[in-house]
Amino acid sequence: MLSVLMATRNRARILRDVLESYCHLQRPPSGWKLVVVDNGSSDQTSQVIGSFANRLPLFSLWEPKPGKNDALNAGLSLVEGDLTLLTDDDVFPHVDWLLELREAADLQPSFSIFGGPILPRWEVSPPPWIRWVPTDPSFGVNDQWTQDGPLPASRLHNIMGPNMAIRTSIFQSGIRFDSSIGPCGSSYPMGSERELLLRLSDQGHKAWYVRGAVVEHLVRAEQMDEAWVLQRAIRFGRGIHRLSRNPKLWGGMPRHLFRDIPKEVFRMAVARLFFRREALFRAHWRFNFLRGMAVEARILARERRAQAQSCPEVLEKDS
Repeated sequence: MLSVLMATRNRARILRDVLESYCHLQRPPSGWKLVVVDNGSSDQTSQVIGSFANRLPLFSLWEPKPGKNDALNAGLSLVEGDLTLLTDDDVFPHVDWLLELREAADLQPSFSIFGGPILPRWEVSPPPWIRWVPTDPSFGVNDQWTQDGPLPASRLHNIMGPNMAIRTSIFQSGIRFDSSIGPCGSSYPMGSERELLLRLSDQGHKAWYVRGAVVEHLVRAEQMDEAWVLQRAIRFGRGIHRLSRNPKLWGGMPRHLFRDIPKEVFRMAVARLFFRREALFRAHWRFNFLRGMAVEARILARERRAQAQSCPEVLEKDS
């Protein structure tokens, strides 16, 4: 048996379409279970979930504490079976998704982590400038051309939150999602699933890519807006810095920012001067990415100071 786990918040309209697509999934012989955690929705989410109770092996849970990772951690109490599939409330799986991941997990017993392609599902026709956008961090779309097989640690980014599976025994051992990173409100560092995968990789768990396990991630009309994408770059930069290991700092800031930020400011100025829209957008995206790293560096510095004040013996030991 396997379980599918997702968190949802105030996306009743989209969730209805997603759950409808789940009704057409091919059932694995060992059975499956769907766990949906309502993360404090104030729209019609609960009614939507209830309307599928007789059509899906559906179990729901209410988690009022805001934050996707807190919701997922709460939902782990309801998962069953030896494999837990993680996805999002705006992701449409292909009909053989469960079968593909089930087969891969059965055929690769020495691997603990599995994932597959995430294709874009455009709500409206994308504008031409979308080709300038880094799709992985902006829209949760991964490299669909990766072949079946093991993924080294350097390629773990090919497994992403909308389409990943982890052996349930890992969660039964006490592993949980880190609530300090990932969706929570309107301002947060991205990368909660990446943080978990890096942690598991450090513990020796191996990842396997399943090319046939395909899902489609909805790209909503409002996301195809330059301001939205540029704001996303800040969140991505925050997450990358929070996940950085032993960064070289100067005054609490990554040293490379003192070189790279002025470089992007100069590029933006030149692009504006010569009306180069694509160059301006790309430079602005990189600038916001670096700006996000700077924001998170300040936040982490405050967290370290607060920790040192609450645990002075730790500070003395480190010094």
